[in-house]
Amino acid sequence: MKTLRITGVPEHFNFPWKKVVAAQPFQKEGIMLDWTDESRGSGQMNKDLREDKTDIAIVLTESFLKDFEAGNPSKMIGYHVTSPLNWGIHISGNSPISSLEEITNPAFLISRMGSGSQLMSFVLAKREGWNAENLEFKIIGNLPGALEAMNPAKPEMFLWEKYTTKPWVDTQEMKRIGEVPSPWPCFAIIASNKALAEFGELIFRLRDLVYKESQKLQASNTAIEDISENYMLQKADVKEWFSQTSWATKAEISKSQLYLSMKTMKELGIITGEIRVEDFLTLEHISITD
Repeated sequence: MKTLRITGVPEHFNFPWKKVVAAQPFQKEGIMLDWTDESRGSGQMNKDLREDKTDIAIVLTESFLKDFEAGNPSKMIGYHVTSPLNWGIHISGNSPISSLEEITNPAFLISRMGSGSQLMSFVLAKREGWNAENLEFKIIGNLPGALEAMNPAKPEMFLWEKYTTKPWVDTQEMKRIGEVPSPWPCFAIIASNKALAEFGELIFRLRDLVYKESQKLQASNTAIEDISENYMLQKADVKEWFSQTSWATKAEISKSQLYLSMKTMKELGIITGEIRVEDFLTLEHISITD
């Protein structure tokens, strides 16, 4: 029996993956699917792909493209979520600051260098007119690390998906002082070159099963209740999130949208130049729409 290792953040976005993995659709073919929750985010998952600690990872688009440019031996096999990610801008719940306009020296708590929590700080800096070269960063690992590191006396901002952090905003352990959406589709499905060589077509069959599950969930009358129960989120919050989220349901990518995303990433200093799609996409298994 072989094992195909899959890694993603322990968040509601990955509910379709959890359901497919639980069904073990390839067990009769001698392949077990193994899911790992990675609370430290995309930077850590890119590292795991590089170090052969996972075969497939559901990674933030911008984080993968930055790491691919730096030599990550993996490919994008499709999107997982095509809508933007709404990042909450958080500070300590006991901070006297209550608005983004009061921030004078931008400093950030980030999960790790190259993570979405760091890269989105550049998106925020551009929007707010801050000098990106002067941003301060402190590595805290994950959401619990951010809660521990938050200091009321210093308004270090922590960017994280706003519905994941909402339970701590509700208890006033952290304060949300704004939001910043990603200017590109947020989650991509990444497979290592080693895994693609070893598992071949099965990886794309798995992706397509997830697409079918995502389509089923988006049409389901019970999805909001199921996600609320599985991720301990309020139904009202899940309903709002659900209305703003589009899971990918087809293996198709807009080339023009992808190049526009990379153009924005280049302007922000996330990548140094546009990367040829044929270098990082599995083109024979993806439909290019334009």
